[in-house]
Amino acid sequence: MFAGLEPGGQLMITTDVENYPGFPEGILGPEIMDRFRLQVERFGTVIHPREITRIDFRERPFRLWADEDEFLARSIVVSTGASAKWLGLPSEVTFGGFGVSACATCDGFFFRNREVVVVGGGDTAMEEAHYLAKLCSKVTLIHRRHEFRASKIMQDRVLNDPKIEILWNSGLEEILGETAPARRVTGVRIRNFVSNEVSEVPVSGVFIAIGHKPNSDLFKGVLDMDDVGYLRTIPGSTRTNIAGVFAAGDVADSIYRQAVTAAGTGCMAAIDAERFLSLEAVHA
Repeated sequence: MFAGLEPGGQLMITTDVENYPGFPEGILGPEIMDRFRLQVERFGTVIHPREITRIDFRERPFRLWADEDEFLARSIVVSTGASAKWLGLPSEVTFGGFGVSACATCDGFFFRNREVVVVGGGDTAMEEAHYLAKLCSKVTLIHRRHEFRASKIMQDRVLNDPKIEILWNSGLEEILGETAPARRVTGVRIRNFVSNEVSEVPVSGVFIAIGHKPNSDLFKGVLDMDDVGYLRTIPGSTRTNIAGVFAAGDVADSIYRQAVTAAGTGCMAAIDAERFLSLEAVHA
């Protein structure tokens, strides 16, 4: 397994994971990833904290390179994940996992009956705001333009929800908070682009919902993907357009993006790869 230079993916920047089966009290993101690592190592998996930088899938065995070192594989599971898009504010990093999130279904529970803000104007932002409105006392949706780019049905849900306030033509300038005695978000600074007025809104949570980018650049022109870059798999399987190459997790999932669904497709990909290799051995 090539785990990359930052093994663990998005769960490594998640504090409490509350929606993974088997942990009724919740578990820290880095802790669950450590348990996953120990489990796969128990079954003999060798983990390299290296990044694959080049591939050649034109013939089997497939060829892969980590810098100048070449590796051969009879089958491959691509599970490179996806990365949330951020605004680029230093305060996003400071309070990441301590009030700043890119996943309402992952972290919304922690803000029950509190006020939060959502940044964005597409379907992702609509879904996040609509979901949070069920939990939070108030949701303020910040959007840079004067109209949403989301689908009409998603817009209608948000526009008709009395718990959601929309700040049009506005941008998030800064996330405010405390770092001691405990790190937490206390508010946000917002600029209205029409009036140039700056205001501060007290909130407990900030959800950045400007989309995700699948980590699939390495496979462009090789594996089939959609316009955004999510890998396409054959329905009912994890097979890609190249026999012997399978895709699992967020790199092939633009809808759910949960740890439990990623684990599920990881299991599917392992079974698909094992069956592929077994059938090959039978016909050899």
